[in-house]
Formats: sequence, structure tokens, C-alpha cells
Amino acid sequence: MKKKYFGTDGIRGLVGEGVITPEFILKLGWATGKVFEEQGRCKILIGKDTRISGYMFESALEAGLVAAGANVRLVGPMPTPGIAYLTRTMRANAGIVISASHNPHYDNGIKFFSSNGEKLADEIELAIEAKMGEPLVVVESFCLGKAKRVNDAAGRYIEFCKSTVPPMMDLSNLKMVVDCAHGSTYHIAPFVFSELGAEVIKIGAEPDGININEGCGATNPDALKEAVLLNKADFGVALDGDGDRLIMVDHLGEILDGDEILYILAKGRQSKGYLGTSVVGTLMTNLGIEHALNRLGLNLLRSQVGDRHVIQLMNESNSILGGEGSGHIICADRTTTGDGIVSALQVLEIMVRDEASLNELKSEIQKYPQCMINVRLKGDKKFTMTDPIQNAVQKIEKILDGTGRVLLRASGTEPVVRVMVEGEESRLVERLAIELSETVGQLLEA
Repeated sequence: MKKKYFGTDGIRGLVGEGVITPEFILKLGWATGKVFEEQGRCKILIGKDTRISGYMFESALEAGLVAAGANVRLVGPMPTPGIAYLTRTMRANAGIVISASHNPHYDNGIKFFSSNGEKLADEIELAIEAKMGEPLVVVESFCLGKAKRVNDAAGRYIEFCKSTVPPMMDLSNLKMVVDCAHGSTYHIAPFVFSELGAEVIKIGAEPDGININEGCGATNPDALKEAVLLNKADFGVALDGDGDRLIMVDHLGEILDGDEILYILAKGRQSKGYLGTSVVGTLMTNLGIEHALNRLGLNLLRSQVGDRHVIQLMNESNSILGGEGSGHIICADRTTTGDGIVSALQVLEIMVRDEASLNELKSEIQKYPQCMINVRLKGDKKFTMTDPIQNAVQKIEKILDGTGRVLLRASGTEPVVRVMVEGEESRLVERLAIELSETVGQLLEA
């Protein structure tokens, strides 16, 4: 069945419009509570990032869940992966995160985790949507759920993050900048690294409800680059608003995206002898990363874009490592979902063990130039790979002659077709991407 509300990563939109309203979120909380109450008395965690609308939606979710008879545990501002961890360790039936991840403050959304800290199964999401169509009936007073605040949530998660690296790992010789994107890691990430001995300079750690992801964080790493160079730091770490993405900057100010971090972690785990033979990326993973992995004797498996798809392919292929260029890195031997802090710690473990700088660790990677152009779809038109479009793609592939890739895919979040060309020579790549996007636009118009 097709889902009405849930997307690839929960429910998301503009605050006050569509489904991102207090009325809808109240009903969503009730429907969620009813679905899980069918399995017996349940406990649901609620966490949020720092955007101002989080308070409003936290109250609405709490009211709906309690009205359905579910008990609620409120953990306050907490990274998305922190909610996944706490849901599992506190033996909750589900965890809910109020966040729009890397989006601006005027967006918000609801993400769910199962009792084992993984994305909700499709059948549970469909069951919740089915309940949304029923009248909201409050249980009798003696059956109402109870809400309690978890006061030590941040401390629990900090200790978990530190537990993912060797107990004697010492960062006292390292000076680092941490950009928290004015998001949910502001009171966690700096403490994790400083408690391991690093000299930490924090930026983007003064949330006011409005400034989340604004000119900072994993989606805007220029602020981190500037701070690393200004403070002569050894490296920098940029997280996004809900803490599930990681972008890094080396001491020269060069930015490392998720693809490069994935390679560093793959090589580091392979040297320990427990990686296996495959690493999971996406259709967008840079071809240079694939070639670098191949030189290590590793296969790159490509999933659809989105961490849900990455995790699914990891499970199917028994891979312990996967990720996206955006900075979602999943270390399945450490945690159940993308975790920016944990991923950064895994890189630091390799730096300390090998006595290597971040710049040295990425020196073997030669990324290929990529050019991506969005072709807008008009009206309610859907993208279909017709024969004429396929012929246009084959024409570009023939020019690349095995030295690059062409990718066309419909966006899952906006009415556009993403046209991507990748190859060895940047000017050729740009020219071919423009040519193909114009052709695709004309064919879609026709």
C-alpha cells in the first residue's frame, strides 16, 4: 500500500502548513499510541532538536500519546541517533524525534524509531496511518498514560558515544573545532571530545530556536573551515541540526564529505580484519571513491539515495559500513543509525592509531568532478525514462567512453529530475551535464 503521510524519513514539512500543525501532530501521537497499545501497555520516548516549534509539537505529541493510554518519557533536546540509542536501552516500544534534520527552522518533522533503535517497519507506519482515519477517542481516566522527564538523557548518550572507541584512546595531543549547527548536539558533542582529552573550540553551539543550521553545520562547512584555519586546529567536525550527519575539515582547510569519510573508515576497518568484502554507498557516491575501494579489494554496493535505503542494503548484504556523501555514515558495528559524533570518533581512532593527520588519511582518494543540474517538472508530471531520454543518456555515456557515469533520478522531496554527469575532466563533465539537462528538459516538455 502507498503511504499517505510518511516519506522516506518520517513526516516533514513547513511549520503550520499541511500536516505539520498541532492538530495533526496531536492526532498522530494518539494514532501511534493506539497502534503500540494494541501490543500491551507501552512506553514511548520523545526527543527534539532546538528549533522553536519543537516545544509546540512536543506538547501535542505528549497529549495524543497520553490520551491513547501510552506512557511518555521526555528527553528534551537530543540528537536523532541519541533517541535511537535511548529507545533501545530504556526498553521503550518506540522513539519519536521532532526534527527536520538539516532544514531551516521554519521546517519541522517527526521521525520514528522501533524498540531496537531502527527505522519503523513499513507495516507499522501503515498501521499508524490507518488509525489516523479513526475518531480520536480518549481512554478512561484510570487508563491514561503518564509522562515523565528523563533528566540524565544527555549524560547517558555522552557515555555511549565514548564507549564506541577504545577505553584508553587519548586525544590530548589534538586541537579541534566542533560545529554543532546550533542544533541538538550543542550540549553533547563538545563534552564527548573534551572528555577524551581533546582541546575543543566550539562554534554553532548557541541555539535560540531560530538559528539552527543557519550558515553553519554539515550543510554549510565554510564556517568550520574558517575556524579551523583561524585557530590553527588539527581538524574540525561539523554536525547538522539533529546530529546524524558528519562533514570534516583537515588542518589545511580542505573539506571531507561523507564519501571520503566512508573510505577512511573502510580502510581502517579492513586493516583490523573485520570489514568483510563490501561497503554500501548510494547512486551518488563518487566514482573516485569506488575506484579507491576497489584498489583495496573492496566492492562498493550502491543503494537508492537515503539512509533508509543504505541501511536496507547493508542488512541484505551483511555489510557493517555504509554512507552517503551528505555525511550520513552508518557504522553497524557501533550503532543502528547514522550518527555524526560516533562516526567522527571512528575517524579519530584511526588518526590516533596510525599517528596520521586527516589530510594524510584522505591522500589516496582522487574524487571525480561531478555536475548535477535540476530539471523542473511542470504540474503533476512524473518522470519516466522514455526511449528518447535513454538515447540521450547513451550518447553522453559514449562520449565519456567508460571514464565516467551518467545518472538521472527523480527527487523524492521536490518536483525535479536530477541530472548528474561525472568524469575525469571537469570542463567536459560540466558541458555534458548542461547538454543532457537541456535535452531532458525539452523531451519532458514535449
